[in-house]
Amino acid sequence: MDQAKIKEALKSVVEPTFEDNIVKLRMVGKIEVDGTSALVTIKLPTPAYPSVSKQQLESDVVAAVKGAGASKVVVKYTIEVAHSPAPSDKALLKGPKNVIAVAAGKGGVGKSTVATNLALALARHGAQVGILDTDVFGPSIPTMLGNPEQPAGPTDDKKIRPAIHYGIKVMSVGFFVDKQEAVVWRGPMVHRLLQQLLGDVEWGELDYLICDLPPGTGDVQLSLSQLIPINGSVMVTTPQEVSIIDVVKGISMFEKVEIPITGIVENMAYYQCPACGHHDEIFSRGGGKRLSQEIGVPFLGEIPIDTRIRYGADSGAPIVISSPDSVHSRMFMDIASQVAMHIAKPIVKAPKRSTRLAVIK
Repeated sequence: MDQAKIKEALKSVVEPTFEDNIVKLRMVGKIEVDGTSALVTIKLPTPAYPSVSKQQLESDVVAAVKGAGASKVVVKYTIEVAHSPAPSDKALLKGPKNVIAVAAGKGGVGKSTVATNLALALARHGAQVGILDTDVFGPSIPTMLGNPEQPAGPTDDKKIRPAIHYGIKVMSVGFFVDKQEAVVWRGPMVHRLLQQLLGDVEWGELDYLICDLPPGTGDVQLSLSQLIPINGSVMVTTPQEVSIIDVVKGISMFEKVEIPITGIVENMAYYQCPACGHHDEIFSRGGGKRLSQEIGVPFLGEIPIDTRIRYGADSGAPIVISSPDSVHSRMFMDIASQVAMHIAKPIVKAPKRSTRLAVIK
């Protein structure tokens, strides 16, 4: 038994989400052999790798290596967050490896609630995360996250230091304008502000930057698509038809600017009375799931109407933080895992680029 024989055996192990063998996907790291014992290192593409897939992967790796002659197999995991370098014309943002936009076709569907809990869920999985509140005219992230552990402010080299809330880095125009003041700006001013928030903020090394977009299909969405590479967009909707119609328009816009649709989240999907257990579909139900099937994008999950989710957003303690073991918190943790895997999939499956220079004859 040697490393080559083990690596050959591991070609029989298929990663369930990426649907290819782990050798081809470059997920196999260091292999150590000591007699008939083997240690295999598996490189996971995200800290939010699903636990069920991890258990299945370990079981399959052990079976494959034992089939190659090992009597004892130890599987070790390392995290190498999948990411691609930004193209030269979109290199304004320094530090974040992946950018995820959270968007909605209309206001009032809970987009910022989903964005905030998604970011905090990714952080709970172990990722380094930031949130950029790009809703210039109605920033709500500062309210949803409460008082920071470290406020935003200037640095010695005239850059902007993001605020720290619950261990994640946060930037919002709401930190710098009075809550009672209306922001009345034209498109070019918004574009310049976004340039500053992206290029002048010291984000540092982040695995994921969540961009909470304003509702609709306006200047912010277009500016972001021009300034930085966005790995995927999470569309938030409520079940009723008036919300679904606007989500379709938002999806159409993202397709035009070549931003992948990571999936759809249906918020306010139903209400379950905590006292008697009565179930009521106030805004109908299933519209988001039906739309995802019609257009062929993943359905990430449904979030119910719940007082604790609303209270968490209003009080500055989102439910992923205030009630980490609740059913709703686990829903956001599952959505975060799905989003991270969908973002990683095209990167992991991409053919390895050769670093050799072509010989010019």
